[in-house]
Amino acid sequence: MNLMREEPREDGLATSTAIVLVVDDERRSLESLRRVLSIEFEVICAASAAEAEAVLAGDLVQVILCDQRMPGENGVDFLKRVRDQWPEPVRVIISGYTDAEDIIAGVNEAGIFQYVTKPWDPEKLLACVREAAQLYRLQKDGGGAPPIEAKPSNARLRSLASNRRSAERRLFEFSRIAHAPDSPVRAAIALGQRAARYDISVLITGDSGTGKELLARAIHHGSARGDKSFVIENCGALPDELLESELFGSKKGAFTGAYQDRIGLFEVADGGSIFLDEIGETSPSFQVKLLRVLQEGEIRPLGAQRSRRVNVRVIAATNRNIEADVAAGRFRRDLYYRLAAFPIHLPTLAARAGDIPIIAARILLNVNQMFNRRIPGFDPETLRLMQRYPWPGNIRELHNEIQRMAVLCDGDTNLRPDLLSPLILDFGSAAAPNGGQAGGTLKERVEELERALIAESLKRNGRNISRVADELGLSRVGLRSKIARYDIRGDADDEA
Repeated sequence: MNLMREEPREDGLATSTAIVLVVDDERRSLESLRRVLSIEFEVICAASAAEAEAVLAGDLVQVILCDQRMPGENGVDFLKRVRDQWPEPVRVIISGYTDAEDIIAGVNEAGIFQYVTKPWDPEKLLACVREAAQLYRLQKDGGGAPPIEAKPSNARLRSLASNRRSAERRLFEFSRIAHAPDSPVRAAIALGQRAARYDISVLITGDSGTGKELLARAIHHGSARGDKSFVIENCGALPDELLESELFGSKKGAFTGAYQDRIGLFEVADGGSIFLDEIGETSPSFQVKLLRVLQEGEIRPLGAQRSRRVNVRVIAATNRNIEADVAAGRFRRDLYYRLAAFPIHLPTLAARAGDIPIIAARILLNVNQMFNRRIPGFDPETLRLMQRYPWPGNIRELHNEIQRMAVLCDGDTNLRPDLLSPLILDFGSAAAPNGGQAGGTLKERVEELERALIAESLKRNGRNISRVADELGLSRVGLRSKIARYDIRGDADDEA
């Protein structure tokens, strides 16, 4: 039975269109993959392993593209189960990790055809899925023979991982952080370069969307650990038990849902670095356990009897006023001093408006690649309006805005002012801060503008936290933090 769907081409002939199942818990990543792959394939998206299994049970899928990092179960473990239950689809994994042993384990244990590293290139990704679809076709043409699984030699895999790590080091050099010569972010970059030379814990502070992860990557890749793993965990996204399992690992049966042994991220990052984002959102009980790991250099997986030694550099980040949290007793003072051995603060985009043309040009390059466009740049008036707006969501909001403008732009021409969101277009006509007065420090005026923008967006979106966060380019945790800081009163809906 032919499982490929026939679709007409422009020349009137038929071509086989493979059905590709994309599994990723990050909505933005899922959408980006869908946009690129739907150029050539029929794409089905799943935000979890459970959703993916439901698709596999009912749809004729040829290729599975699965993200390695998902809550509850990683991609390799999921694809192992898929291999047992649905052996015919060709399996591809996508990950931000480039550790050679992880690649080998994935290929050998889950029968993975290829390993795609982040940040992925759209053309290379399409080529990889084309090869996977062709492999599936060959399997079916072979009369239902057992699935063909590419298993390169371990030496070749290690060489591939080394080449990709070298490419990552170049991609995340400090010089790649876009900024003008007189930018206030230069001080943070200089501190990051100095911190990279020494094996010291770093705490990066700054509002959501200011580029904390990018700076953390630059520190890691600029350090002696740069050829080892760099792993990321968002500490504000998971309850304590799951967060412990993610970071320290767990044994089968350690808690409800622990169906097998799990290796924690500290062990994955052994010899390298771990980036703990939104560390300020962790509970006091979890902070005690993390402090013990940092003090003793040992982890104990949930349900295990013995500890394991790890050698990991910790880079933490928060958008909270962590010193105020320490003073109020919400964050452990001893853990703070462990993490903040070398603090670095990133300024908001409003404080570095001179960087906006450079950052916007860099974002547009990526957007052109993602959407297969050739938009040359921005009209001067567009850039002027963008520099005038305070960007409460910082670089993340700017990225969302440029994506939106590219979608609205007809033809490959400069992005015009009329393509900007009404919020940005109308900003100049709003009343001056401080009740129409132009007084106050820059920080005070920016904060008042930020408060007004958030309040206005909350009102317009019926106080739906998810919609407001998407509109302003903030995480939900970051938005709630700002609502609390500015005391913007009212009941917030938590709908997705």
